[in-house]
Amino acid sequence: MFYRKSKYIQLEAITSVLLILSTITALSICNSPYKDLFYNLFHNTYIAKNFSLHNFVNDFLMSIFFLLAGLEIKQEILYGSLSSFKKASFPVIASIGGTIIPAVIFLFFNFNTDYISGVCIPISTDIAFSMGIFFLFSKYLNPNSRLFLLSLAVVDDLISIFMIGTIYSTHININFIILGSISLLLMYICNKIFYIENPLYYIVGGLCLWYFVHLSGIHSTVSGILLAIVIPSKSNKNNVPLSQKLQKSINPISSLLIIPLFAFANTGISISSTLELTKYPSLFLGIYFGLLIGKPLGIMSFSFISCFLGISKKPITLDWLSIFLVSLIAGIGFTMSIFVSEVAFVGNNEIISLSRIYILISSIMSITLSSFTIITLKELHITKY
Repeated sequence: MFYRKSKYIQLEAITSVLLILSTITALSICNSPYKDLFYNLFHNTYIAKNFSLHNFVNDFLMSIFFLLAGLEIKQEILYGSLSSFKKASFPVIASIGGTIIPAVIFLFFNFNTDYISGVCIPISTDIAFSMGIFFLFSKYLNPNSRLFLLSLAVVDDLISIFMIGTIYSTHININFIILGSISLLLMYICNKIFYIENPLYYIVGGLCLWYFVHLSGIHSTVSGILLAIVIPSKSNKNNVPLSQKLQKSINPISSLLIIPLFAFANTGISISSTLELTKYPSLFLGIYFGLLIGKPLGIMSFSFISCFLGISKKPITLDWLSIFLVSLIAGIGFTMSIFVSEVAFVGNNEIISLSRIYILISSIMSITLSSFTIITLKELHITKY
């Protein structure tokens, strides 16, 4: 058991280093004479018709990441710290607060402007980067808060994906939604009625599900969460459950390949000297304060109120200081926020470029604030982890 835990921590540490290196490399390339090469690689290299390398990373590979996250959360819901409604509702309500308050702050600054469509930019937590920061400071943090952060990030990313599909998308295809639902139902029947544990059934079914969700107009990564729901979580032959086998197999691929590649593909921000960074102050303030202040304020206020009213129950392994530190880390929006900005301001390259820089500045500040707070509390011996 100790060996397995040490191996897991070592993998997370390597992931954090790869994540930082990927980001630095992408930023360096995109602010050098080779920036066109970077853009052409990801946006003009097509794996299939209308499906670029960038789409492959963001839509397909990240579906695998969401599958892994979904399996881990499902395990906790069935057998662990989220096994009751009050416990499971705690991170969900906290995440809802972490989306509502940033949106309200953004609207406060941009209600009567042309940038109101960017209201969903500050509502997301970047799973990859937030988990990377958590791993870097894991020795200073409550280890039980990792699942809380993962749950927060998954839920508000799903909220963001839902908002993209409803607010920004006008091309929802009902026929493919029906086909995707049929694929999901067939896998559910394989699991619950025929007790099939052969992973081939769920790999083929998962690929079909991903394809239909992708063509439906809904963001493809939703398929990863849906697939996790129907994969067997207990074995009928007293063997290791398929869900645990998949977690063990997917985790190294996700940690060493998918997360660093996702960071590399999405952090290529060109900081052009021709851009006037102060040209859209309300847009900057909405993004900046939405991520830096809105996320932790929403998470803390909604989670506290839900516990006070008896709607949810704080896990006994978490104290409010641990939750506060996680809420600061959750202010790292980055890649998901960048994705939303591209959808929200489609056709306006200047605003998209500035939004990306504003998001970068805001996320760096969230990283700085959370890191400084974690280290300071540890130096003052306030945290005991």
